[in-house]
Amino acid sequence: MDFTININNKALEAKQGETILDVLTRNGIRVPTLCHIKDAFPTGACRMCVVEDEKSGKLLTSCSYPVEADMSIQTHSKRVVESRKTIIELLLSNHPDDCLYCVRNKNCELQDLSEEHHVRERRIRGKKNTEPLDLSSASIVRDPEKCILCGRCVHACEEVMGVACIDFIHRGNKSIIGTAFNQGLNTSSCVNCGQCIMVCPTGALTEKNHFAQIQEALNNPAKRVVVQYAPSISVSMAEELGMEAGTDINGILNAALRKIGFDHVFDSSFSADLTIMEESAELIDRVNNNGVLPMITSCCPGWVKFAEEFYPDFLPNLSSCKSPQQMMGAIIKSHFAAEENLKPEEIFSVSIMPCTAKKFEAQREEMTQEGISDVDAVLTTRELTKFLKLYGIDMFNIRPELTDSPLGFRSTAGKIFGASGGVMEAAIRTAYYKITGKELVEFQIPAVRGFIGRKETTINIDGLEVGVAVVNGLANTRKLLEEIRNGKNDIHFIEVMACPGGCIGGGGQHIGSSDEQLKARMKKLYQIDATESIKVSHKNPEIIGLYENFLGEPLGHKSHKLLHTHYHARKVML
Repeated sequence: MDFTININNKALEAKQGETILDVLTRNGIRVPTLCHIKDAFPTGACRMCVVEDEKSGKLLTSCSYPVEADMSIQTHSKRVVESRKTIIELLLSNHPDDCLYCVRNKNCELQDLSEEHHVRERRIRGKKNTEPLDLSSASIVRDPEKCILCGRCVHACEEVMGVACIDFIHRGNKSIIGTAFNQGLNTSSCVNCGQCIMVCPTGALTEKNHFAQIQEALNNPAKRVVVQYAPSISVSMAEELGMEAGTDINGILNAALRKIGFDHVFDSSFSADLTIMEESAELIDRVNNNGVLPMITSCCPGWVKFAEEFYPDFLPNLSSCKSPQQMMGAIIKSHFAAEENLKPEEIFSVSIMPCTAKKFEAQREEMTQEGISDVDAVLTTRELTKFLKLYGIDMFNIRPELTDSPLGFRSTAGKIFGASGGVMEAAIRTAYYKITGKELVEFQIPAVRGFIGRKETTINIDGLEVGVAVVNGLANTRKLLEEIRNGKNDIHFIEVMACPGGCIGGGGQHIGSSDEQLKARMKKLYQIDATESIKVSHKNPEIIGLYENFLGEPLGHKSHKLLHTHYHARKVML
């Protein structure tokens, strides 16, 4: 039922069941929020979104209060503005005064609200928070002193990711957000996805920084420093640089990385093609030899750790393939090292990823050869932007360059890895060819594309009906796995990405990205796929050459030693 309400002396349409904030947002009226998350059950905890009800004189939380017929609201009355300002001052009263040193300086919602509400003096003084810094995780740094108890990270961890490794602990004014018994993140069920960082309004949650190690390597003449970047990076950096969302800066990025001082620049889309060669061969082998099905992709380290912790009975279902990051690292420290007459330890391998979990993956014991890590350091998209600024690189005045070759050329199948459904689509293209000897008539598979949390379809490959599923967001993965446990048997191949939308929405991407910006990134990846000529991994000439000159055959002895791994059940301590 539609009716009108009065907002700021203007009649606006409202619908039964909407909140005041819904109506305000639809009509372009902005009120500040801190605890609110779109599509999440509202709590009204922070009180930043209060508006004044002229009839009752009450201040109502617009995020949680339902609209009523003939309601009369003021969104920025003197009383409302003063209330919001007081809330900000209360939050600042026990907040650390270290904005200049904070990683979120100039990208902090609390800082922005202070600016908007002209908080220019300290009227309220409180006892500063004195919680210890948690550096235990390989990927995420937790600084409870900067936490404002908005609860957004709790929602992301529990409802979106289905992990629930953090929550409100203690009571009353001693409440904090932490792990069970307030121990380190490394003892919790954290999967390092970084989605908590993406929703945190302050610097309470950040990624663990590898700048020092990379700078040391760049300054060491005895080290050959190589860098690779993930398929989504070139289309997801735009917002960080002040460019239009979805802009592809591939060539500019290559040139910029060389200006920093990296000796060789590679595109992980190449190793995404390599992953497809191995993964499609593994799928066909399982189908032909009654192997464990459904086979589940293992490209996402957040998902892999989730499986190790919560679904160890599904570990035999996981593909044994390493992720593209680790495959590239392994090839660089074996084949590339031999070609360059280098020892593996003389190479310092850096990866640029949209993901915080890649930092955890790089230091896994399984990702080493004779004690030498495949990848030595990882930068997120956000960190890369800061690294470029540190070295004075002007991204607006630089000529594009190509990646190094070999190990730099890619198909578009490797490029679409950055979007949810991209791994599945790339694998189907090559699996179809390997089984039938023919190429797909239509390379695009719309049924596995898009932002929907779960997609299922059936692919006919020469009479063989292959059921496939694509899930993103680990809470959606949990539901699918429970269905399979309970007898669902019409799926043979599953792609899992921990983060909503896939890598384009990863925990290392630009903080504050809108749904429209994420869609722009996905759209650009598929535009690249539509316009370039080599659309399948098995036609990448550098992939063909790598197998002919070094690896032999997919699933062969050498490729299995370098490009495959195993996983094990993890007991969550707390």
